[in-house]
Amino acid sequence: MKNIISVNLKKDQTIFKISEDAEQKEILQVLKKKLPELKKLYKGAKTPIKVTGKVLKNKEVDQIQALIQEKMDVDITFDTPKALGLASIKRTFDKNIALSETKFHKGSLRSGQKLETEGSIVIIGDVNAGAEVIASDNIVVLGSLRGLAHAGAKGNKKAIIAAGLLDVVQIRIANIIKEVNRDEEPLHRQSYVSIIDDRIIIE
Repeated sequence: MKNIISVNLKKDQTIFKISEDAEQKEILQVLKKKLPELKKLYKGAKTPIKVTGKVLKNKEVDQIQALIQEKMDVDITFDTPKALGLASIKRTFDKNIALSETKFHKGSLRSGQKLETEGSIVIIGDVNAGAEVIASDNIVVLGSLRGLAHAGAKGNKKAIIAAGLLDVVQIRIANIIKEVNRDEEPLHRQSYVSIIDDRIIIE
């Protein structure tokens, strides 16, 4: 059985290291078992807890923080930012695809603008409706993605698309296209798009 959460008690803080492949349901179940035991060890101490390991989504961070604070009155920090930032982007790249040459574009793309690049692109801003971003590898938008994004444009099916807010009608990776039905798909915050079994999946 895999070790979902390892607990390391230090003098100035307690570290919860979450396994990279742990499911959120498993994490919460293990925490419910471990927290009463930890509370007994604390004996009223206020040693802060640091959560590390798996890159967590905003909702997952909130759930874990609420569960710990329900059982223990301590400060909690997470080693990955709650918002999509450069640290979490790098960890995502490291985990899913060898780092290609990455370019940075500062500013938003307006309707009618088109940005094409070899390698990966990080856009520090929004991609508005009517704008296009095409990259041979990954596309990361720190703001809102409302225009057309085509990652892996030269056939790289391992490419990913990530956005602070995904609000598109169509998205493309390599030669695979996904039409997004707004009635069926909610707005995705901190979204991560990849190909699994030749299908585009939005997480």
